[in-house]
Amino acid sequence: MTRSLSVLATALLLGSSTAFAGDVQMAGGTVRFSTPDTWLSIMQTDGDPEVQVFQVPDPSPSASTMARVTVTVKQVSNLSAFNQYVDGFVVRAKGMKGYAAGKSATANDFLYTAEESGVKVSYRERYWFAGNRAIQLRCARPSGTAAWNAAFDRGCDDVAARMTL
Repeated sequence: MTRSLSVLATALLLGSSTAFAGDVQMAGGTVRFSTPDTWLSIMQTDGDPEVQVFQVPDPSPSASTMARVTVTVKQVSNLSAFNQYVDGFVVRAKGMKGYAAGKSATANDFLYTAEESGVKVSYRERYWFAGNRAIQLRCARPSGTAAWNAAFDRGCDDVAARMTL
């Protein structure tokens, strides 16, 4: 029994060392950002596009839709190709069930709500063009408590503010 517990404890410790996001580099280190330690890295792809997905723990016991943050880096040939890339995501968003546009702060910052599996989700997508790369930061969260919503939004804002391109 003691051996089983020590094996389990070791496995949990080893697993936890890679579960937290922290500092992230993408596109050969040309795109860098940091995430809150509570965000769990749940998916990573290499290539073109390169994608990192983080799950943001939701404290509500009835959370049926996962709060998540996705960073995507895609090679584009020029500014026109970047605009087409952004337009493709905007068209996709507008096609989502229950889509409702919010008020965006800038031309490359999109706020909207839509439904996922019958749950209203708030989205904020931000786009940058740097070094022939299109970078998308997409934050998606179901509605939670006011404090949790504010903390989630602040975390997304911090990632955007600290992103090095």
